[in-house]
Order: sequence, then C-alpha cells, then structure tokens
Amino acid sequence: MLGGCASGPNANPRDPMEPFNRGVFAFNDGVDRAVLKPVATAYRQVLPQPVRSGVGNFFANLEDAWSAANSLLQFKAQGAADNALRFGVNTFFGFAGLIDIASDLGIERHPEDFGKTLGRWGVSPGPFVMLPLLGPSTLRDSLALPVDYRFDIVSNIEHVPTRNTLKVINLVDTRSSLLNATAVIEGAALDKYSFTRDAYLQVRRNAVYDGNPPEEDAPTKAPAK
Repeated sequence: MLGGCASGPNANPRDPMEPFNRGVFAFNDGVDRAVLKPVATAYRQVLPQPVRSGVGNFFANLEDAWSAANSLLQFKAQGAADNALRFGVNTFFGFAGLIDIASDLGIERHPEDFGKTLGRWGVSPGPFVMLPLLGPSTLRDSLALPVDYRFDIVSNIEHVPTRNTLKVINLVDTRSSLLNATAVIEGAALDKYSFTRDAYLQVRRNAVYDGNPPEEDAPTKAPAK
C-alpha cells in the first residue's frame, strides 16, 4: 500500500512515499498546533529557566547511559568512556542529573542511539519516513526505535504512573526547547515538509559520520539527444 503512494517517475529518490509522508506530516502538524505547542509555550512561560534546565539535564543524563553503550557498539572507546563518566558524575554528584556537573568539568557528551550504530555498521538509511507523532525518520532509524525503547531507562520503570509522567514531561520539555526553531521554519520555509525532511536527512547524515560524511554521488544525467 505504501509503495503505491510513490509519486511516479519524478519522485524524490530519498522520499519515494512523499504523498503518504505529507499526509502524516499534516496530521502531526495539526496535533502540534492543537496540543503540543500550546502546552510547551505555557510550560516555558510558567517555569523559570533554571527549572527547565534542570529538567533537560535530567533526561539528557539518562540518555548518556544508552549513548555509552552505543559508543561501545561503534568501537568508540573515548566516547563510551566520556558518556559513562558523565552518567556517573551527574547521577551521583549532580542530584540524579539535575545539575550538569560533567560539562563544567569538561567531559564531552557524545549522543548516540541504535540507529546511528546501524549506520556506522554500514546499514543504509533507506527511504525517508514520517512517523505519526514521532516525526521525521528513515527506514533504518524506524527499525532501530524498538531497540532504543527497550533500553531506555524511563521505559523500563515498572510503576506505570511514574513512567508515563516522566515521558510526558520529557515530551513537553523537548517541544519547549524547539519553539524558537519551529518559529524560524514557519516564518522562512515555503514548504515546511520539504524543509523539515531535507534538514533532518542532512543533520542525521552528519551525525552518523561524526560531522565528516563522505561525498554523495551526484545524480546521473540523461545523455543529450
């Protein structure tokens, strides 16, 4: 069914399901305008910056643990050591990560996930995919999501009310941190979907190759008649 959504011979080779993805994008945008953006705006207005920074630090610290594991899977010894040290220092001396002491000590953060690990192993990103509620992704990164979820610390909390509360807080805090970026997109982009897709693919490609991606092959031109 998804294959039938491709837009024919003129389809973007990175986005063969563009009509379907645009529909999902419109749905996500509607949910964001109706719910997420207003809640995130209120969150920013009500909570002072130090509190919001503490919330962001807390969830970033939890992510450092999984980043350390993925750094090992990518054979990045320095990144694994830094991420593990960050998690230990911030957890025990930064009040469960609310204070980012590790950054003050000059310990660098190396964000990693299983999608990036697959990319480092040579797995192609595959076509662009717009996921309902979750946003832009690729086929490779979408298939990696269950692994990321399985080893996410919050997702493994057995007390359901606590787990769900933390997930909602993380979602709202993340959306709040993106308010300025989305304002720029809304004010500058003629086609929000294309802008979002192209920006995501470029940023993701740079992340997989640690900011030094190989040159992409130029598109082949048809011979002149």
